Amino acid sequence: MTDVTNDLTLDRMGGASAGDFIELLKPRVMSLVVFTGLAGVVLAPGHIHPFLAAVAVLCIAVGAGASGAINMWYDRDIDAVMTRTAKRPIPSGRVEPAEALGFGITLSVFSVVVMGLAVNWAAAALLALTIGFYVFVYTMWLKRRTPQNIVIGGAAGAFPPMIGWAAVTGSVDTASILLFLLIFLWTPPHFWALALFRNSDYTRAGVPMMPVVAGERATKRQMLAYTLILLPVAAAPSFVGIAGPVYLAVAAVLGLMFVGCAVRVLRAVDDKPAKKMFGFSILYLFLLFAVMMAERLAFGGGAWW
Repeated sequence: MTDVTNDLTLDRMGGASAGDFIELLKPRVMSLVVFTGLAGVVLAPGHIHPFLAAVAVLCIAVGAGASGAINMWYDRDIDAVMTRTAKRPIPSGRVEPAEALGFGITLSVFSVVVMGLAVNWAAAALLALTIGFYVFVYTMWLKRRTPQNIVIGGAAGAFPPMIGWAAVTGSVDTASILLFLLIFLWTPPHFWALALFRNSDYTRAGVPMMPVVAGERATKRQMLAYTLILLPVAAAPSFVGIAGPVYLAVAAVLGLMFVGCAVRVLRAVDDKPAKKMFGFSILYLFLLFAVMMAERLAFGGGAWW
């Protein structure tokens, strides 16, 4: 037993591993951010060299990861008391808080500067805005103060397709704003589904998520409302030239399924429908953007041709 304890102590004294720093980047969250950022590049009108497109997507990924690292640094106190986050690198003692903060700041500066120098400064400015919004507005201001934290703070996760679009066009226009709105309106029902079956975690940590403050019934009603509002917004890309009839049909079917998930959550007396809705919400957003890109590349060309 003593030998095992000594080994664990030596491992901790040996410092953080590369895997610990990768975990700071929140790779699962980053994957969806990268995917929607790539969608912005593919769907944008105009031309971009494939290498520069790859650089733009890489910068989006690094910027998202940097935001995650700074978020973990700031939230280390509440992460330590939540079951879902207690094993993260900082609360588990594998990474020092100062290391995580320095890592996040370094990657933030790197991603913005490289985006500006290699691609364009419009995309770099949007990337800087995204990082700043996630760190200062969501993490430091909203998350611990209001149940609208996810509603307003969700804007940070909705920027990536706009950044990808700006990497190609150097600007922001109506179509890219529509892509932003699609993710922005998707975010509350997605995260509130998680909050419903992790309610005890958020209550224990003192985070005012909607189920904690307004109660589960009110949260479920708002989730249904957002899925209904999302129906026409998700269909809109077909009417502004960035998607076609195939996407419209898929968006209609998936949208009705998403509404159905929300109805089942509203009627439920346990957490199972909320867990299923959370999982489906990820698939929903992934498929919408995947079909948009596939249709664009198959029938409408792409920004890197």
